[in-house]
Amino acid sequence: MTLLAAPLAILLMQVGPNPTGGGMPGIPDELADRPPREETVDEVKRARLGSCLRQASSTPNEALDYAQRWRETAADELEMAQSAHCLGLALVRLGRTAEAREIFELASAEAPADNLAYAARLTAMAGNAALAGEDLEGALVLLDRAGGQAQAAGDGPLAADLRVDLARVLVRLDRPDDAASALAEAREADGDDPQSWLLSATLSRRMARLGEAQQQIERAALLAPRDPMVGLEAGVIAALSGREADARASFQSVLEVAPDSPQAEQARSYLEQLEPQE
Repeated sequence: MTLLAAPLAILLMQVGPNPTGGGMPGIPDELADRPPREETVDEVKRARLGSCLRQASSTPNEALDYAQRWRETAADELEMAQSAHCLGLALVRLGRTAEAREIFELASAEAPADNLAYAARLTAMAGNAALAGEDLEGALVLLDRAGGQAQAAGDGPLAADLRVDLARVLVRLDRPDDAASALAEAREADGDDPQSWLLSATLSRRMARLGEAQQQIERAALLAPRDPMVGLEAGVIAALSGREADARASFQSVLEVAPDSPQAEQARSYLEQLEPQE
C-alpha cells in the first residue's frame, strides 16, 4: 500500500460503507542582528494577564491580591476584564466557584465592546464555574449566552466549541432533542470540527437515529481519520445497524491506530462480543 493510500484505507475501515448513501466522499525567527522590536500596549497587557494566570494556578491566594491591586490601577476596559479574569481563576483554584462565577460574569461585562470573542470566553468560564457548583440550569443560561456572543463575534470555531459544551449540559438535563439542535448549530458554525460530528453521531445513535449517526460518523472520520474515539463509535453504529463485518473493521482500526489507548481496550472487548458463539 502506498503512503498516500494508507490514511484513506484507515478512514474506510473506521466507518465502513453507508448502506443507504453509497461510498464515502471522498514566521521564521527574527534575524540575530535585528534590533529587538518594541512591544505594543496590547502585548504588554497579554503578558501581564499570562503572568497573573500562571500565578493563579500555582499560588492562588497571592494572585487574588495581585489581581485586586491590578484592578485598582487598570487603565481601561480591557485591563478591568483581564484583572477580573485572573481573579476568577484564582477563586476557582481555591474552590470558591460561586464567587468565581460572579467575577467571570463581571469580567465579561467589562470586556471591550469590540472584543466579543473575549467576552464569550469569559461568559463560558462563568458557565463552567456554575457547572462546578452543580448548577446545571445556571450553566445552561451562561453557555447559551457565550455561544451567542461567539457567533456575533464571527468566531466559528469558538462558537462550535461553546455549542458543544451547551449540548453536554442539555444531555445531563435529559434534553436530547435540544442537545441535538445545539450540536447542529456547532456543525453549522464550524463544519470542520470533528468533535461536533463525533458527538452528533454518538447522540444520534443513542436516540436510535442510526441513519443520521452513520452520516455524521463518516464526516467525523473524514476530518479525523486516526482518532480512536471515531473508530470506536463507528464500530458501535455499524454493530447496531447489523453490519458486523464493518463493525469488526472499525474496531480493528482502533487497535491499529492507538493500540495502547483505553479505546483499544474497549474495541477488544467489542470484538470478543462479536465472535460467534459455539
